[in-house]
Amino acid sequence: MTAPTLPRAMLIDMDDTILSAYGRPEIAWHTIAAEFTAEFGALSPQRVAASVLTYARQFWATAEPVWRLKLAEARRLTVKGGFAALAAEGHSMLNDDLAVRVADRFTAYREAEMFVFPGAHDAIDALKARGVKLALVTNGAADTQRAKVERFELAHRFDHIQIEGEHGFGKPEERAYRHAMEALGVTARDTWMIGDNLEWEVEVPQRLGIYAIWMDVHGDGLPAGSTVTPDRIIRSLTELLPGSR
Repeated sequence: MTAPTLPRAMLIDMDDTILSAYGRPEIAWHTIAAEFTAEFGALSPQRVAASVLTYARQFWATAEPVWRLKLAEARRLTVKGGFAALAAEGHSMLNDDLAVRVADRFTAYREAEMFVFPGAHDAIDALKARGVKLALVTNGAADTQRAKVERFELAHRFDHIQIEGEHGFGKPEERAYRHAMEALGVTARDTWMIGDNLEWEVEVPQRLGIYAIWMDVHGDGLPAGSTVTPDRIIRSLTELLPGSR
């Protein structure tokens, strides 16, 4: 599909597209595990972090959508799962109280470390000034995601705010994209989707006829063996502006 210079509308993801939120979890887990070194006994914080991260990745690969609305609870579950995996390997069992404290500290750390990617606000403002209709389409719990919208001054920048927990549906359900386009009064051929998730922001939107742009903030490139081919790959929302390539 050939894209115009700018479309009539854009659907833009929030987490790890506009905000640095959940990327590079291995760094975050190792950082938090190091804070609890004294409570891990003979286990190194690196080993604990690796076990939790492995369990978390397995969990999220098959998790039901409802867990996106219960993120703090899901993190407690994944830390307990990581601890159980270590015990199954013959290590001393770390207790559930410690698991809860580690998980909650991780949640607080992630919240504190969030920030708007450089240039994101300016890029969104410039797109709006050029007449592009904008929808923020984000998954997650209503209170958590709405708090980010307010904290990072996004509400006035978009013509439509669509939060999974407020609407009762989210990506990759096709109605999530259709509802956003309907709210903006546009069709798929008028629309670009931008985000960091290859299934949610590329594969499914492409199936609907939307031009899909993958956000690769860290420049890691497509995962090995990926069967998804974005229409375009960018590292910053500023690249969406004409003449910025």
